[in-house]
Amino acid sequence: APGTANGSAPGLEARPSGAASSLCPGPHFLLPDTNLLLHQIDILEDPVIKNVIVLQTVLQEVRHRSAPVYKRIRDVIQNPEKHFYSFTNEHHRETYIEQKRGETSNDRNDRAIRVAVKWYNEHLKKIEDEEKIQVIFLTNDRTNKEKALEEGITAYTCEEYIKSLTANPELVDRLACVSDEGKEIEGGKIIFPEHIPLSKLQQGIKSGIYLQGTYRANRENYLEATVWVHGDAEENKEVIVQGLKHLNRAIHEDVVAVELLAKDEWVAPSSVVLQDDGQNEEDIENEEEKENILKTSINKDMLRPTGRVVGIIKRNWRPYCGMLSKSQIKEARHHLFTPADRRIPRIRIETRQADTLEGQRIIVAIDGWPRNSRYPNGHFVKNLGSAGDKETETEVLLLEHDVPHQAFSQAVLSFLPKMPWSITEEDMKHREDLRHLNVCSVDPPGCTDIDDALHCRDIGNGNIEVGVHIADVSHFIRPGNALDEESVKRGTTVYLCEKRIDMVPELLSSNLCSLRSNVDRLAFSCIWEMNHKAEILKTRFTKSVINSKASLTYAEAQMRIDSAAMNDDITTSLRGLNKLAKILRKKRIDNGALTLASPEVRFHMDSETHDPIDLQTKELKETNSMVEEFMLLANISVAQKIYDEFPEFALLRKHPAPPPSNYDILVKAAKSKAKIKTDSAKALAESLDKAESPAFPYLNTLLRILTTRCMMQAVYFCSGMDNDFHHYGLASPIYTHFTSPIRRYADIIVHRLLAVAIGADRTYPELTDKHKLAEMCKNLNYRHKMAQYAQRASVAFHTQLFFKTKGVVNEDAYILFVRKNAIVVLIPKYGLEGTVFFEEKDKPSPKLEYNSEVPSLTVEDTTLHVFDKVKVNIMLDDSNIQHQKMRMVLVEPKILGNDMPASLSAEASSKDEPEKKKK
Repeated sequence: APGTANGSAPGLEARPSGAASSLCPGPHFLLPDTNLLLHQIDILEDPVIKNVIVLQTVLQEVRHRSAPVYKRIRDVIQNPEKHFYSFTNEHHRETYIEQKRGETSNDRNDRAIRVAVKWYNEHLKKIEDEEKIQVIFLTNDRTNKEKALEEGITAYTCEEYIKSLTANPELVDRLACVSDEGKEIEGGKIIFPEHIPLSKLQQGIKSGIYLQGTYRANRENYLEATVWVHGDAEENKEVIVQGLKHLNRAIHEDVVAVELLAKDEWVAPSSVVLQDDGQNEEDIENEEEKENILKTSINKDMLRPTGRVVGIIKRNWRPYCGMLSKSQIKEARHHLFTPADRRIPRIRIETRQADTLEGQRIIVAIDGWPRNSRYPNGHFVKNLGSAGDKETETEVLLLEHDVPHQAFSQAVLSFLPKMPWSITEEDMKHREDLRHLNVCSVDPPGCTDIDDALHCRDIGNGNIEVGVHIADVSHFIRPGNALDEESVKRGTTVYLCEKRIDMVPELLSSNLCSLRSNVDRLAFSCIWEMNHKAEILKTRFTKSVINSKASLTYAEAQMRIDSAAMNDDITTSLRGLNKLAKILRKKRIDNGALTLASPEVRFHMDSETHDPIDLQTKELKETNSMVEEFMLLANISVAQKIYDEFPEFALLRKHPAPPPSNYDILVKAAKSKAKIKTDSAKALAESLDKAESPAFPYLNTLLRILTTRCMMQAVYFCSGMDNDFHHYGLASPIYTHFTSPIRRYADIIVHRLLAVAIGADRTYPELTDKHKLAEMCKNLNYRHKMAQYAQRASVAFHTQLFFKTKGVVNEDAYILFVRKNAIVVLIPKYGLEGTVFFEEKDKPSPKLEYNSEVPSLTVEDTTLHVFDKVKVNIMLDDSNIQHQKMRMVLVEPKILGNDMPASLSAEASSKDEPEKKKK
């Protein structure tokens, strides 16, 4: 029997030996149907389960219904230790069947699966063996199982079979509880409206009764969500959904259908913070009381299109990390699981190992959400380790941000060059030998993945030659092989506080592609001839070989430039570069480029324990901006070149101008202190430069931080699919990424395009397919966004470790935002942001007055404005081990009229992604 993937299907030579089952003690293969594979993939992935036959019929259906599960089953089939086989039953004479008249394709496929099981059992009888080998059909579909038994096939449900593996009771916890919409949990009263079936939804969307969009839960308020409507409609782009019944069991990132409510039922986005802290599932009255809080007095202008979820078009569930909240009932099997991501509801799971799972970080998958259950049902997948433990928390952080971080597979590593590696004559074709140039690199301390190096020299005709040399990664990573596919999937290297998740294997990232000093390295060079006014006279691109004369840190380079005693070639080259960079920078800023502050924090690690001992806010040296200027220039030069050559499929990067309303918060906040103009990037840049206050030196930094929050995300796009190329932040009409191919996949594509443009390499079909490129850009944008959030979460976690040993710390802070019941503050010393709440459960609330026009909040008799300087106490609140947070309490100004501490907990919001963030 011919098979695919893992060799052929098991034939007459295979002897299964797996876990002992009390139902079928003899040797056997398992053959699951489609639904079983879709829902119970966690079970099938478990090392205990071996010897499984996956039919082509099943694989094809799974592929249509769930890309993630399809990928997982393919990986399992390729793992030789699992003995999973795929059988091409649709192409096998004796197992192929035609669809009968009046038979649905679903029924036809069920029949095809039964035919294959039967054929297999006959096939295996031919083995001369004392013990008969049988194929066991696993299905959770009642009718399918009944038909199979009538036809003499041995069939079990997944649960029956798993419970028969008496030596592995832990597997039972990983069973998905397959109660569909229809089947309610015992005896609960109906809470949610029914979901409209898909066919009706699609008609309704066509005729405009419903809108289709992506559901985004609100992490500050679990009773509110926003649906981002798909398509180009300008009105109703965002629909607000409020209240449990209207949210109707949608989960963050699902694609849903919403129905707009009548205008008189529209609401405004709430500015209260509500966390779901109910332990009791029956506590629906409490929910209704909370929903009334949402409907407090609303300004008519604030009303937004409001709707309710009427059905689910596509579930986008993933496995979630979090912790078990053990049931108070003795011997209980049902427990609630609280995900780490506040946008995901709690999940009911059934487990017998609750005692061992307490205090552990675990992964849980959702199975379904019946109408009478306050929370969705799910099952336990895996235990990650103790909460608060550094390794465990880093793993959680990577999983929660969907960062691919498993070790590179053998298949990927097989495409690396064999060591010892050296440059061959073949490599020198289409390359210039630039080893004689005084090239050097300038990077942060401890950097091993050196992407870029520079040189600068006088060329005798009164002009200067400047070169940017970038690691030639595309020489090593060839299109379409396993190494290339893994790199594009990862999309970017992710830098955490003390760990780097490489996009490409270390042999390339830290060695063969890293432009270290005193070794020959392959590069892609961009070389300009400039005059002393930094005007470009000529540009050329070439593949090259370089030999860097020095790898310096920013501080070392700065020292050389400043030291009168040093006049060697490298130092002279650095001075030339620095001089030109200052002119380039001035030109850029005169053009309207923005320089925005973000308080970036670095930790000093204890060399023994690797715990953070000291925080420092990054200081930028002149040499940082020197390197940056030439990188920007190279990126712009390359962007222009690949666009001229390939107008339809250049991979470019743009930064859209924010819609004017994004700036409201900035303009209002600055009103009393400075006049901020936002009609163009140039006007904004100039008004920020003028906003200086001798009495308040930190004002300018705060304004720039706030401006950053107004920005849109910069994104990759394909030039043939878009007509707006402008980069707002850099004030450049065209831009791309060319200078970091070791850590960004976009740059590799740009290198390939440029190589084809100058005749140094050959093209391939995907490179000139604009639809494929657009798809790739979507993935790259997603990976970059996730990497950014993962970095922030890592800083937040290390900040907590740092404060763990500090007790209470008293620091100056500035107010960034005011909310109805809280203020958001920034602590410059730590680059830390947090929320000071003025309401606490079970305590009398102070009198609060919120004014959105001024942005101010009056607490009792004290009015707090945006940008006010205050003093806060910071401490780590680890009462909730899963969401440890920095608690901030206002110390000055003192709030009169109440004895309670003037506020409570604070979310260290470096882990909450601001919606609009520009790199």
